[in-house]
Amino acid sequence: MPFATPRRPSLADVARLAGVSTATVSRVLNDPSLVRAETRHHVQRAVASLGYTPHFGGRALASNRTDTIGAIIPTMDNAIFARGLQALQEELADAGVTLLVSTSNYSAEQEEQQIQTLLSRNVDGLVLIGEARKPEIYEQLRIRSVPFVLVWTWREDCPWTCVGFDNVAAARQVAERVLDLGHRRIAMVAGITAGNDRAEARVQGVREALATRGMELDPSQLIEAEYHFDAGSGAARAFLERRDRPTAIICGNDVLAAGVVMGAQKMGFRVPQEVSVTGFDDIDIATLLNPPLTTVHVPHRRMGRIAAQTLLSMRSSNENELSTCFKTDFIQRESLGVPL
Repeated sequence: MPFATPRRPSLADVARLAGVSTATVSRVLNDPSLVRAETRHHVQRAVASLGYTPHFGGRALASNRTDTIGAIIPTMDNAIFARGLQALQEELADAGVTLLVSTSNYSAEQEEQQIQTLLSRNVDGLVLIGEARKPEIYEQLRIRSVPFVLVWTWREDCPWTCVGFDNVAAARQVAERVLDLGHRRIAMVAGITAGNDRAEARVQGVREALATRGMELDPSQLIEAEYHFDAGSGAARAFLERRDRPTAIICGNDVLAAGVVMGAQKMGFRVPQEVSVTGFDDIDIATLLNPPLTTVHVPHRRMGRIAAQTLLSMRSSNENELSTCFKTDFIQRESLGVPL
């Protein structure tokens, strides 16, 4: 015999139990400061006794808002996204807005599906990582008047609102420091650049720094890899087995860099005496490695907070906000040294 579906308590049920009107219950739930403390107490006791929850769909229809924001990140495995998302959620929660998070696994197709799913839930706005996606997606967001903010990326002529940093400039600074120490045999382990404008921009930054010294990043000096320790370790092996092995390996993020350091050490190379390694992001592992990792510090939490504030402002005004470009900091640690 099937279970009977229990009837959901209604606003009228709460009003009847509390001995007040439905209008009074509504005021207690939506603007309690307008209701006397004694009445408010009676209503709150009735709500708790019945297990009443406001009807989300009805409130959304009445306000033309769902008080939800969607965020799509490439992966839950990378600590950089966790930091930013935590700050994003905290800021949204203070405004009474719920954050819905999904992952794309660095797949453009999966991200597009997740965007459609979130739009079908009538989210009030979207937080998207990076800029690289089909023009049709941006056009759909424009037609539907859904505000969105691009994070972890920034460029001066970007037509959309960005809350991020200049990946090209940050990577260029790393390569310049490496060059200033006298390194000339330089290799790079980058993230997969296809569909990832941040990874592509970091490669571009390294190329620009080398070009100013009359050098180039030859295809044989560049390995693109997924953001995993094993991928970094494999790249280290591929580079260091060569006769003309690099004296410095610049990595697209700290996870790859950690893999390179451990891979190099496993092969018997001393870091940084025989090969220097740099990362990007300054996650916790950067200080836990031996030697500690030279990297780029990205203000993930500040980025998350400002992204939330910017999106909430866009939701209220129905207008785009100015982009925010954060400063990144080059953090010199023991994994980078002078070549032998």
